[in-house]
Amino acid sequence: MNIGEASRASGVSSKMIRYYEQTGLIPRAARRDSGYRDYDDTDVHRLRFIRSARDLGFTVEQIGELLALWSDRGRASADVKALALDHVAALKQKQAEIAAMILTLENLAERCHGDDRPDCPIIEGLAENDSGPAARARPRRFGKVGEWRA
Repeated sequence: MNIGEASRASGVSSKMIRYYEQTGLIPRAARRDSGYRDYDDTDVHRLRFIRSARDLGFTVEQIGELLALWSDRGRASADVKALALDHVAALKQKQAEIAAMILTLENLAERCHGDDRPDCPIIEGLAENDSGPAARARPRRFGKVGEWRA
């Protein structure tokens, strides 16, 4: 099948299929006499695996590791589990960071009058919460991310 057909069958865009070939996640496709890429069911199965892993937020590097484990019939499931649990820990860390960002933005928005005046606690808070030299020279209104100090 050509790249468009492989894309439809796998749910992976043609552009991403080319990218996965470049990064080595999938082997370079055989070429027809016409020069078009030629994919088979094995390629589509691999692409679906990659899509599933991407949907779970795995990085390209991690997907490479998962593919290597998938292909290794002598693998230990403990290796797969360790990779998955490492990813869970990273996702939980991101979740905590996002929750802190939400809290900070909600606190800033709560203090904003949202009227026609130019003064805005959101803009002031963003300006005061940077880490550059100006931030070190003035008092901070924030503690940890998400924590507002009056």
